[in-house]
Amino acid sequence: MREVIATDRGPKAIGPYSQAVKANGFIFISGQIPLDPRTQELVEGDVARQTGRVMENLKGIVEAAGSSLDRVVKTTVFLKDLADFPAMNEVYSRYFPANPPARATVQVARLPRDVGVEIELIALA
Repeated sequence: MREVIATDRGPKAIGPYSQAVKANGFIFISGQIPLDPRTQELVEGDVARQTGRVMENLKGIVEAAGSSLDRVVKTTVFLKDLADFPAMNEVYSRYFPANPPARATVQVARLPRDVGVEIELIALA
């Protein structure tokens, strides 16, 4: 069973991908960048502000799929600059105050629309 998730609680897909897919008891959420879902515009500011928008997008999508951030099992964080790790991590930790998911964080050469952070996640359905 495979179900495509589409919600206005996260930015519309800007390419040939789904916001999320629910399959075999899991929800796979595509990488989110700091786009405001109401306007589809980038949220300006530092990585802390961008991370907050990204986490709100992820929260909205996972909830629209019938789950919650408490059920997240794995995230992958892509940073334009690993020097921004402390700022990203401080905001990220607010969304996972207890029993955080497994996580990988990597620095990448470039992200869509030249943002500072992108995060994808996998949650239990």
